[in-house]
Amino acid sequence: MSIRQTGVTDIVLPVSIEPVSGFKVRRVLPSRYGRMVGPFVLFDQMGPAVFNTSQGLDVGPHPHIGLAAMTHLIDGEIVHRDSLGKVQALRPGEVSWMTAGSGIVHSERTPEARASGSNFFGIQAWVALPCRHEEAAADFAHYSEPKIPRTCARGVEFTLIAGASDGLVSPVRTFSDMVFAEIVLTSGARYQVKPEHHERAVYVVAGEVEIVGRPDSCREAELILLEPGAEIVLKAPAFHSTRLMLLGGEPFSEPRHVYWNFVSSSTERIEQAKTDWRERRFPEVPGEEEFTPLPED
Repeated sequence: MSIRQTGVTDIVLPVSIEPVSGFKVRRVLPSRYGRMVGPFVLFDQMGPAVFNTSQGLDVGPHPHIGLAAMTHLIDGEIVHRDSLGKVQALRPGEVSWMTAGSGIVHSERTPEARASGSNFFGIQAWVALPCRHEEAAADFAHYSEPKIPRTCARGVEFTLIAGASDGLVSPVRTFSDMVFAEIVLTSGARYQVKPEHHERAVYVVAGEVEIVGRPDSCREAELILLEPGAEIVLKAPAFHSTRLMLLGGEPFSEPRHVYWNFVSSSTERIEQAKTDWRERRFPEVPGEEEFTPLPED
């Protein structure tokens, strides 16, 4: 049976990245199959990791333009600080949505892990902004767990982080049509992926998932690219649970260029951002003194 007969176009295998903080990051976007899925231009899995006392994540102040960034935690805690003066701890079940737009600088650290040790596991995704919103004012919004829509039925827990799907609408303010959701399937449970969005993909965070009609299972850290309009059915194996992320939306008519933390429809805008960062023209993060150089510097 071919991949396309089951509504799947390709399976993207992750590229492993070893960051400064010492734990594994697995990246599936961008990939050789394409740079984006809907508006999603980057998708990373961070960990799982175990931090001993004095260990932790320390990502110093760094800039972004032209995107919205979101971290979804499964375990642990991150403290976000930005050039708007916002300081916010992010924990599992909560949503923090940072709109970079014309430019923002932020840091991401785990002070609690350094103090007493901690587990850490999460997903980080970047969403490119439509051309008319690429220079929107920077913003940071945090949503507590009770504000995020969730349904639980027949062994399926569906949490809508952003966008709209399955009759739910997230309160997270976005600039384009999209879906970003977590799906947890208990033993043998099934979930039918809705055809509401043109481009869709399913990422296997933990466990394995069966695609009904396909002989083999998809495994942890694989990104399943779906055919437009296909109504595929996902199934957890017997006696095991599965954690998935659903992402997608309408594709942009213009390509996006990515350099480091900068995303734009214009290469000239990225060059300007590089110059602005080198010459310290981005706003500073209160309480932070580090400077992160451009990769090429």
